[in-house]
Amino acid sequence: MSDAVEVQRPPAEVRYADELARLRRDDTAARPPGWALSVQAARKFVVGDDNLEVSRKFVGDPSLIDRALITLATSRGLMLVGKPGTAKSLLSELLAAAVSGDSTLTIQGGAATTEDQIRYSWNYALLVADGPSTRSLVPAPLLRGMGEGRTVRFEEITRCPLEVQDCLLSPLSDRVLAIPELTGPDAMVFARDGFNIIATANTRDRGVNDMSSALKRRFNFETVFPIADFGTELSLVADEAAKLLQRSGVKAAPRRDVLEVLVTTFRELRTGETARGDSMERLSAVMSTAEAVSVAHAVGLRGWFLRGEPGNAEDVVACLAGTAAKDSPEDLAKLRRYLGQQVTWRTGDQWKALHHARHLLPG
Repeated sequence: MSDAVEVQRPPAEVRYADELARLRRDDTAARPPGWALSVQAARKFVVGDDNLEVSRKFVGDPSLIDRALITLATSRGLMLVGKPGTAKSLLSELLAAAVSGDSTLTIQGGAATTEDQIRYSWNYALLVADGPSTRSLVPAPLLRGMGEGRTVRFEEITRCPLEVQDCLLSPLSDRVLAIPELTGPDAMVFARDGFNIIATANTRDRGVNDMSSALKRRFNFETVFPIADFGTELSLVADEAAKLLQRSGVKAAPRRDVLEVLVTTFRELRTGETARGDSMERLSAVMSTAEAVSVAHAVGLRGWFLRGEPGNAEDVVACLAGTAAKDSPEDLAKLRRYLGQQVTWRTGDQWKALHHARHLLPG
């Protein structure tokens, strides 16, 4: 990768190259075979270390990081499950960057995902001309990860058909991948030290393409929970939104009072309970922290590029519409009722503006 500034989102090993270099320089602890860092250094990369000027990158239970790293040092894969928007993919990327120094061996699961995209495929021009050979073989992430001893990420594995998922059985249990088209030593690829798989799955997707019992037995399951503390979530949204706005050319920092209104709204619509304990209608749409960051980014862009100022409560309402209407038209009606009723007892100019701006919702 040439210049990190030229791409919208560089991988973790590029974004945090300086931190990884410092951790490798000061890392004197024992490392599992094939790892780029020790378990202690990998943990510091994810949860942060002030003494080494390593930033905290994942907000969650540190014991989850400990269990995840130990799992990756064993012969079992790591399965991260949880609600959408709980940073499962981010955690997967950070762990892969810490363990292997490379987070790009990624399989994106979906209804159209095939075994060729997971294991290997062929250059058909060379295949017709020369027949099956290592020259005509096109390795996919799984084959590369096994042959190079690196971590493979499998995003949204339960979106793949069951028979496609089960192509992981032999690599996870026997640590070998057969290539029946080849002969001799090339017909079997044996996993090198450092190889393992991190998979992610949304709890909302359970039942879409449930995993087989055989495949489940080859993973350790860890649940990534939403952020429980308001202050922690607010700080995370503020920091991430500021980074996105800076990359987007916005020179005005997001307003703290606007972000407080935004995060509070997301939390209440997500949990179905207000700050004073009143029950309310919960939206079927995903009102996650990741969605809150996205809306905060859009609010800042709207305020800066339309008026040359930071976003306000009216921008929050306008940007919330696209988030609330994803799953059900009824969610827009619920959002309108929330803005018309639940926010009236709040104090502060931004809450009043939020209440009066409900007319910006479509419909």
